[in-house]
Amino acid sequence: MRKVLIANRGEIAVRIIRSCRELGLSTVAVYSEADADALHVRRADEAVAIGKPPAHASYLNVAALLEAATRTGADAVHPGYGFLAESARFAEACRRQGLTFVGPSAQALEQMGDKSVARGLARAAGVPTVPGADHVTDARSASAAAAKLGYPVLVKAAAGGGGRGIHVARSDAELAEALRMAEREARAAFGDKTLYLEKLLEGARHVEVQVLGDHHGNVVHLYDRECSLQRRRQKLIEEGPSPALAPDQRQAMAAAAVGLATSVGYAGAGTVEFLVDRAGGFHFIEMNTRLQVEHAVTEAITGLDLVRAQLLIAAGEPLGMRQEDVPLSGSAIEFRINAEDPDNGFMPCPGRITAVELPGGPGVRVDSAVYAGCDVVPFYDSLVAKVIVWAPDREQAIRRGRRALQELRLEGVKTTTPLHLRLLDDERVRRGEVHTGYLEELLDRGETAPARRPPSEAAVRVEI
Repeated sequence: MRKVLIANRGEIAVRIIRSCRELGLSTVAVYSEADADALHVRRADEAVAIGKPPAHASYLNVAALLEAATRTGADAVHPGYGFLAESARFAEACRRQGLTFVGPSAQALEQMGDKSVARGLARAAGVPTVPGADHVTDARSASAAAAKLGYPVLVKAAAGGGGRGIHVARSDAELAEALRMAEREARAAFGDKTLYLEKLLEGARHVEVQVLGDHHGNVVHLYDRECSLQRRRQKLIEEGPSPALAPDQRQAMAAAAVGLATSVGYAGAGTVEFLVDRAGGFHFIEMNTRLQVEHAVTEAITGLDLVRAQLLIAAGEPLGMRQEDVPLSGSAIEFRINAEDPDNGFMPCPGRITAVELPGGPGVRVDSAVYAGCDVVPFYDSLVAKVIVWAPDREQAIRRGRRALQELRLEGVKTTTPLHLRLLDDERVRRGEVHTGYLEELLDRGETAPARRPPSEAAVRVEI
């Protein structure tokens, strides 16, 4: 592996370029007309234009990506995260063209990409799953399955991801509408209308386990991340390790994740996602067969570079570590900064960023591709930055997160930063007592205004 084409844009493309450069690998950026002046284009060794917005005509144009790889002499492709990162067809197309796909095999992508098939594989590996019904074929079979499960249920797209193709049904009447909506979204987003049902575990937490596997049969876990602060199943804040897990729960969940990855011969970076119910039981929901947006949380608590690990695994290198070699240190939190207005229904806010000031100091990292004068275009994801903080303990990480967010300045567009600051003042968030519906409950009640800070955080005057 000598030259890597990065089939993505924005902060993740910049992130991959950095790890490639440290490994001595050349990089090729691709860009649409809207991103001609983007930071990832400037940072890469070479850049190739691949079309116009929207994504399907540019960043998801497989023929254009493969042609760019051929033209530049790239011998590997890193898809970042997103649709192509989990596409078995794309991985196979790369293989046929003699390119190393930086990710799991097409077979693993196909197995785990179908969420209902993945549930069956998890059960076969002895991993507990959310009660459900795989591959419902029509309204009658769905209604019969929902009657056995008991309402409420989730209708989910088997090929889904990113929170799309998921709808809640609390009665037979709602189920019929949920099936129609989910099928329409699944066909449009994934080209596959297959659906399945899951029992809705209300009040559950979303906890995921990061795993790494190589082509020599080695698999390790890199501990867990808490991702329960979500809006419409889109994560806003992630932290690691989860404040909700006791040591025995953490060990059992990690062992289940490693067991599942081992059973399918998984090679690459992957995330096994669970719901943790109110009684503390955990249930497999899906496996994301790619790098996650929140991978920096794991990097902060382990000191490992996951992109470097992906590249070395794809090049055929062994992991070079045993489970007992993987450290766990301190607490890390990631804040997703989106160009959206949280006080106006999270309306997207494209525009020109006129000024940028990024936070720094001990334990603070910012992954971003913005700069003063760049445009946040309306055609792609609204993520403009990720602020990641680390500290020896969770309370200090929360304080550091508040300080970093207060330092962050992105002028010209509205962002979700004010909402993050409000959440850090919420007592239940501070105590880690949240679930996947908690943020939406706050938003529905209009209770995201700043809470009064405890006396321990009041300013203290010291005479010297």
